[in-house]
Amino acid sequence: MFHKLLIANRGEIACRIARTARRMGIATVAVYSEADKAALHVEVADEAWPIGPAPARESYLSIDKILDIARRSGAQAIHPGYGFLAENADFAERCSQAGVIFVGPPPNAMRLMGSKASAKSLMERLGVPILPGYHGAATDEATMSAAAENIGFPLLVKASAGGGGRGMRVVRRMSELAAALESAAREAVASFGDGRLLLEKYLLRPRHIEIQIFADAYGEVDTFIERDCSIQRRHQKILEETPACGLSEDMRREMRAAATTAALAAGYIGAGTIEFLCQDDAYYFLEMNTRLQVEHPVTEMVTGLDLVEWQFRVACGEPLPVKQDALVMRGCAIEARICAEDPARDFLPSIGVIEHFRKPGESATVRVDTGVRRGDRVTQHYDSLIAKPVVYDGTRGDAIQRLQEALDSTELVGVATNLDFLRALARDPRFLDGSYDTGFIEAAGDELTVTHTSPQDDMIFILAAATAMWIAHLRERDNRAAREIGDPWSPWSQCDAWRVHGRGYFGLRFSLDGEIHCARVLPHSDGDFQLDAFSQSVIVVATRDGDRTNVRVDGVKRELGIVRRDDGCVVILAGRNHHLHLIDPLLPAPNETAAERSLSTPFPARVTRVLVDAGESVRKGAPLVVLEAMKMEVTLTAPRDGMVAGVHCVEGETAREGAELIELVDEAPT
Repeated sequence: MFHKLLIANRGEIACRIARTARRMGIATVAVYSEADKAALHVEVADEAWPIGPAPARESYLSIDKILDIARRSGAQAIHPGYGFLAENADFAERCSQAGVIFVGPPPNAMRLMGSKASAKSLMERLGVPILPGYHGAATDEATMSAAAENIGFPLLVKASAGGGGRGMRVVRRMSELAAALESAAREAVASFGDGRLLLEKYLLRPRHIEIQIFADAYGEVDTFIERDCSIQRRHQKILEETPACGLSEDMRREMRAAATTAALAAGYIGAGTIEFLCQDDAYYFLEMNTRLQVEHPVTEMVTGLDLVEWQFRVACGEPLPVKQDALVMRGCAIEARICAEDPARDFLPSIGVIEHFRKPGESATVRVDTGVRRGDRVTQHYDSLIAKPVVYDGTRGDAIQRLQEALDSTELVGVATNLDFLRALARDPRFLDGSYDTGFIEAAGDELTVTHTSPQDDMIFILAAATAMWIAHLRERDNRAAREIGDPWSPWSQCDAWRVHGRGYFGLRFSLDGEIHCARVLPHSDGDFQLDAFSQSVIVVATRDGDRTNVRVDGVKRELGIVRRDDGCVVILAGRNHHLHLIDPLLPAPNETAAERSLSTPFPARVTRVLVDAGESVRKGAPLVVLEAMKMEVTLTAPRDGMVAGVHCVEGETAREGAELIELVDEAPT
């Protein structure tokens, strides 16, 4: 076994690999870009080496830099994680040439199965069903157009290398093909450094089922019980479970046999995943991921095994730790991916500083894999994944209940996330009864993004917590004033609403979800206060305990989280964020329509396409600009009908957050 490992990745998977290495007594070397110098994976490693600027192509995708650091640090092995260089056969080959163990499959097997085109050809020869498609070498527009005509619509444009939903576009008619090819190729190059594409028939309502395999150098192959990864947005998985609900034993057996056959035919060694689409009692080979998967924890939960440890041992030439006949798989496990994105805005990525992060308590049945902590910055340069709560129980129903509890007890403030979306999903009847497919989220429409309305009993606690926070802020201010004037007994240094004829009330106004909430407050000398709101008059006592605030309203206690901001606060109740903005009566009301006069960058991003010219008329929802951020392309659309008065960006430039891209004006009446 090697004694020192370089982890050629970042974030959650780098932390995950380091955890197993530490348990096994293996020293770890982290690499980090300029954007990641304070990242968690840098902190948890034994050593950390800078690798270059923030863009992945200049840091995490640089084979020369990674191998140089391996040499200089004395690392005997490299684990590529997933994403970046994890499925790059040239990288695996370069590691071997440098005398460094590559914790992954052999380069030849990776080339054969990592390319979707060659993998489909192999599986077709082996008699495994594949979807109609085109995966030839020629990818010019004329060839692809002819192939698309032959396949029929709808079809899918896919990156031949890599995975994770990157470089995938659904094409429903010929007129969309050229733009889809161009966009998918750009995203594939940004994510994997390889812009090759293929075409595939698009099934409307399939299930996405995958088989985890493990093979050693002695011809042994283990297949694990399948994972259902059908719940996806943007062709990227956000919830996975094992075993698949309602899958027939015959189909389960056939897919596992096909996975074993593929691994043996490819001369595969190490961890991999064979993915299938299932529809109408038929299954089709989709692709192979020649690496560890993001969702590998659910397999670990039902087996009690550490698949990263297996990777280490097999990479060193050891046989599989457990043979197929001895594998024991029990119960049900589910993983949810918490991402920095806004489901209400078509899953638009979000960046910013994580101001508050509280994970559910971990145990034998609940685990949380993450690569961030409070104070970290989510940037536009990398994937939006923040954390993965993974739960286990003996039955699917009990596992779902644990998932709901884990999501409800997760708190995260600072960036927009899909937490509320996942909570709604975990309670949706279609998920509960297992009757979902890859079109589930699209079919649900806005059902999963409906704004949660808090009952009045909750609202009084939310408003009480915000008021308590604001009173504490005033006390801090007044204590500073008292120290400055040197008279702590001065009435001007107290925030008790003192008046000449006795105590008095003061008023606070907060906006929450577009509604104005007014409160009349009478502070008491012992720290509690009277709050008049929602036609009620209650006594509030609030005490701080670490990152929690205990609020008593007329003696009834509830625990909340509060994150203070300059213009108000975020109150967290039962895991849900309530953004309260303190309204200053001396300031003018904001111009509600100002944001609609232009299209601005929601985060720093590279402009990849400008789709309009000055003078064009556009309708609300029309695509205007395509941005690249978080390893994906995002299309910004017109917020309203109007005319493009000005275009203030050019393709290829990097726009700062908030920069005006397109200026819109009302069209002159005709």
